[in-house]
Amino acid sequence: MNEPTPPVRSISDTARWVAYFRARETQRSDALFRDPYAERLAGERGFEIANTLLEGNKHEWAWAARTFLFDKFLAREIQEGTDLVVNLAAGLDARPYRMQFPERLQWVEVDLPEILSYKEEILASEKPKCQLERISLDLSDVRARRTLLAEMDLRATKIVVLSEGLLLYFSAEEVASLAKDLAAGAHFQSWIVDLASPGQLKLMQRTTGKQLSEAGAAFKFGPSEGPHFFVPHGWEPKDVQGFLKTAAEFNRAPVELLSLLPEPKGAPGNFPWSGVCLLKKR
Repeated sequence: MNEPTPPVRSISDTARWVAYFRARETQRSDALFRDPYAERLAGERGFEIANTLLEGNKHEWAWAARTFLFDKFLAREIQEGTDLVVNLAAGLDARPYRMQFPERLQWVEVDLPEILSYKEEILASEKPKCQLERISLDLSDVRARRTLLAEMDLRATKIVVLSEGLLLYFSAEEVASLAKDLAAGAHFQSWIVDLASPGQLKLMQRTTGKQLSEAGAAFKFGPSEGPHFFVPHGWEPKDVQGFLKTAAEFNRAPVELLSLLPEPKGAPGNFPWSGVCLLKKR
């Protein structure tokens, strides 16, 4: 007998899964954001992944909080003069289409060829709100990555980097290398990342993480230092917001998790914490 097809076949499939949650949030009357492209981007495959992956359709509140916080931090950075956004592992992000940006804003998406080709096909008839460019690149190719970042550094005077849903799949050494590469650019000023504590990482590895590991998308990064992991590598945390606290503010947090509030100050350690961090160049 043939073995069943795994829910996630490659790391690119996780982008379809994330789009599913944006589609779910958009359907709500009290949505924290609206992404009219998410359902098309997720496609049948995204909905299938969410409903067959272990705990694949749970924690909707956390996914909504992550997107909301990235939107919030990004909007603030653009208001303060950012002229180039570099979105690393952009996946099926639709911010250049769904958010209001200055038309002159440059936006560069970087990801693997397969996911960018799929995205271009789905959004072919749509017009972005800013100057959008897509670049196919494997971010684990350090030499190619450094060449790209050096080119980006020449294009603008104030650059913000997004890496939503990326660092979790990197080792601590790989994250440190990327952080140093970004800090080396004179015009890379801000970096918005999502982060999990060691305790949260362990929980994720025991559930969804098992199946994702089989698809080459293992969860790896949950630093014991918390956001201060980035300090020796050129970046300082300026604003840190947890998913659970954010969800609770909008009456989204599951009742059974409210006992975990308030979130711990300092490095969360084994506390099951995840959130979004705004980092600034030191």
